[in-house]
Amino acid sequence: MANKTYYVTTPIYYVNDKPHVGHAYTTILADVLASYHRLLDIPTFFLTGTDEHGQKVQQAADKNGITAQEQCDQTVIRFQELWKRLEITNDDFIRTTEERHKVIVQEVLQDLYDRDEIYRAEYEGWYCVGCERFFTEKDLVDGNCPECDKPAEAIQETNYFFRMSKYQEWLIEYIETHPEFIQPGFRANETLGFLKTKELQDLCISRPKSRLEWGIELPFDEDFVTYVWFDALLNYITAIGYKRDDEHFSRWWPATHQLIGKDILTTHTVYWPTMLKAMGVPLPKTIFAHGWWLTGRTKMSKSLGNVVNPMEMIDRCGVDAFRYFLIAEMTLGQDASFTEEAFVRRYNSDLANDLGNLLSRTLSMLGRYCDGVFPKVGKNALEGAPEKKLWESVQQAVEEMEGSIDTMRLSQGLAAVLGAVRKVNKYFEIKQPWTLAKEGKTEEVGITLVLAAESLRVCAALLYPVMPERMGTLRTAFGLGKPELAKLNTFGVIKAGTAVGKAEALFPRVELKKEEPASP
Repeated sequence: MANKTYYVTTPIYYVNDKPHVGHAYTTILADVLASYHRLLDIPTFFLTGTDEHGQKVQQAADKNGITAQEQCDQTVIRFQELWKRLEITNDDFIRTTEERHKVIVQEVLQDLYDRDEIYRAEYEGWYCVGCERFFTEKDLVDGNCPECDKPAEAIQETNYFFRMSKYQEWLIEYIETHPEFIQPGFRANETLGFLKTKELQDLCISRPKSRLEWGIELPFDEDFVTYVWFDALLNYITAIGYKRDDEHFSRWWPATHQLIGKDILTTHTVYWPTMLKAMGVPLPKTIFAHGWWLTGRTKMSKSLGNVVNPMEMIDRCGVDAFRYFLIAEMTLGQDASFTEEAFVRRYNSDLANDLGNLLSRTLSMLGRYCDGVFPKVGKNALEGAPEKKLWESVQQAVEEMEGSIDTMRLSQGLAAVLGAVRKVNKYFEIKQPWTLAKEGKTEEVGITLVLAAESLRVCAALLYPVMPERMGTLRTAFGLGKPELAKLNTFGVIKAGTAVGKAEALFPRVELKKEEPASP
């Protein structure tokens, strides 16, 4: 990894309702990426936060009989509490109702207005309240919003517009000459398809207060507030000191990875880059769009009422198991399905049977055959064919995991690490240290168990950003602290004579919930 710094962002989440597994996934993914880079000693900054303006927030507040600010203050706590529960290590949490954000948004607006990048005009067309976006009639699908498939409203009003259309050809050329900008590649093709087949319209960046009061007031017209997307996108730079702390801003910007769900691809790959171009600010290195979490074949969404509550899964199986499932189950860029059956199957297979059982066996045999301490082994420990083959397999997992971080294929990296764990279990079956102990082959028993422990040490280090609490417990059992990735290729890191920890169950098996019989 050649990065001098690493800056990763999540979308900022809307505070009209409580967080669900989709929010949790993006935030955990960002956390895992940030943690890997920190372990590599790369200066890292991880930003998340909440989007607190706009019509949906106002509607939620009205429904709950409270002010919009109260709606924000009450709902943001749910996100902040969940991130603590999920052991999220964000460096900053920005709220768009904070003064540090609002003043910069107004300065940006004033600057663009002064340079004629924003102008006033009459608008007549169609508006989707749920997506808070305008559409032309030809954009609609049977009179419905093309994004959420809900009815669009005909609207006519005066507004302010950002001259987004003038950047259409520039943006096409930029995307084509910067293949890393939109990832995965097929998402770049989606954006290019949109830009090449449609005439890009100017972006309405205001809402009249007569229709919506909850927003950042335009600095050049007090009768209007800022369109929520124009406001929200700027959080990625306001949080790191844009227009206030040049040194801090230049250290972290351009962002390395801006993580988004595929449903907000257009706003991040069309609105955002054209805004930055008009402002004279460099574009982020990569916008990475992941897929949706499905229940069965249906997108998980609040409106459909089919969301998975992260708190329930955490209470039942633990934070680390939940984090592991999300990262291991979704191939980045593709959709994935969240079902209890899939969760329990992967938990029991990967974590309880393979990883947890391997630790238990290793510690138990070290206690039984080595008097509860790690034995000293010679430099010839890896000379045997089975030993050499196993250590090479573990080192191959190191390479694959490190490569998967660079290529954003974390599920493949985790699969490689769990594959190495299974090979350690197979190594036990080949060597049968219990038989060697009966035969009095003490040195061979020691080599077998130390190699298993060293292999587990390496695997635990690779899994640490995904499961910090449980992998910390595993490493403590070997007398180790926080992982040092520089030592992944070194054999013999665990010191001889170190007392062996207790063989506790890292991941106790879980069973599917039994369905309650229907009432007669």
